[in-house]
Amino acid sequence: MSSGYGLAGGPSRCFPFWQELLACYVVNTNTDDVTGAKKCVPALEDYYECLHHRKEKARVIEMQRAYRRAEAAHPRESAPRPGAIRNLGLLDRDEDTKEVLGANRSLNAESGK
Repeated sequence: MSSGYGLAGGPSRCFPFWQELLACYVVNTNTDDVTGAKKCVPALEDYYECLHHRKEKARVIEMQRAYRRAEAAHPRESAPRPGAIRNLGLLDRDEDTKEVLGANRSLNAESGK
């Protein structure tokens, strides 16, 4: 908020950028000549970036794209295969299921259930 008050009542996150922008305009412009406002373009961009995060979002999207391209180009060598996943016999591991179920049955027998 350009008013300077954030949601919690303190200064907003972009208020320092707003103050910097206003100071730039006050120093570089007057009522007769506003051409000095061109000097304030970097401060204006900083303020807009603080408000909208457009450059940050674009960087994040590009980093995600690069990461996905790298993953596709160089797949993990140690990635698990579907047949290697042990899931109670659902995928080619009947002996593991029998071991797990056998252990559960012996525990249930000892507890009297």
